[in-house]
Amino acid sequence: MSPQQNEKSKNAAAEDRKTRLTVLVALGANLVIAAAKAVGGLIAGSPALLSEAAHSVADSLNEVFLLAALRRSRRPADRKHPFGYGKERFFWSLLAAVGIFVMGGCFSFFQAFEALASGGGEESRTGYVVGLAVLGVALIAEGSSLARAVHQVRAQPGDGIGSDPALRTVLAEDGTAVVGVLVAAAGMVLHMVTGRIEWEAAASFTIGLLLVFIAYHLGKDARDQLIGEAVSPELHRGIRELLDAQPEIDCVAALHTMRLGMDSTLVAARIDLTPGIESERLELVSERIKRAVQENWPEADQVFLDVVNAPNRVGS
Repeated sequence: MSPQQNEKSKNAAAEDRKTRLTVLVALGANLVIAAAKAVGGLIAGSPALLSEAAHSVADSLNEVFLLAALRRSRRPADRKHPFGYGKERFFWSLLAAVGIFVMGGCFSFFQAFEALASGGGEESRTGYVVGLAVLGVALIAEGSSLARAVHQVRAQPGDGIGSDPALRTVLAEDGTAVVGVLVAAAGMVLHMVTGRIEWEAAASFTIGLLLVFIAYHLGKDARDQLIGEAVSPELHRGIRELLDAQPEIDCVAALHTMRLGMDSTLVAARIDLTPGIESERLELVSERIKRAVQENWPEADQVFLDVVNAPNRVGS
């Protein structure tokens, strides 16, 4: 392992520890909040508060998925998986998105329709005060967890939010939870003031729409990464410029990249070498070019060069 890759491995392990702590903070907050919301929702008979309880239960289960992702994605490569297990993180993030959709969004829609169908007689003001107090505590807890996630994103180099699906999911969940608490509180207050259950039904429906929207976007990102997503255009352009600058390369016939995990990238290039390179020099030239790519981008740990004749120079 090169010094650059060794340093990359240490940095990745440190970032994983930070992400694991962020997920554990979110999990602890959601478990406590889910129980409080459920009790408060039953006391108040509030569909909006029960929707928020389902939201917190979904978030708690998702954080268990993310903890599994952090552990399993760092397993070393073996014969069955020669490129490692980096995509495990994308798979578990997809399951988390499905959990948000099914357990959070669908239950919120159910609560909204049930409230409208029942007509929702007036509940005791005391029950609603208890429910609003629970939401106040939830807002503080969710806000603290969100602040932790935002702090980690800002502390990470590069596009921290875009690169780590576990951190991105926690950030989306906590941000949605804060908005959901505010929506649920608004629905409860309007129900108390007007005596009309429609306000809480609308709040539950809004929470459901919000959760479905977040689940769709998280699921779409995880799907793209699972089926094989290329690196950013900037990184692709940088690798191509480095290859073009090598004196032994006449032209780059094709360049393909794919993210294999958080800090693992596949780079495959078809190159046409300048005339006159002896066959015994070919391996030395190829190894030097590979090292040049890996020294500039340590995450490019899988570099393959295919030497071809390229009569037609096809850009990629």
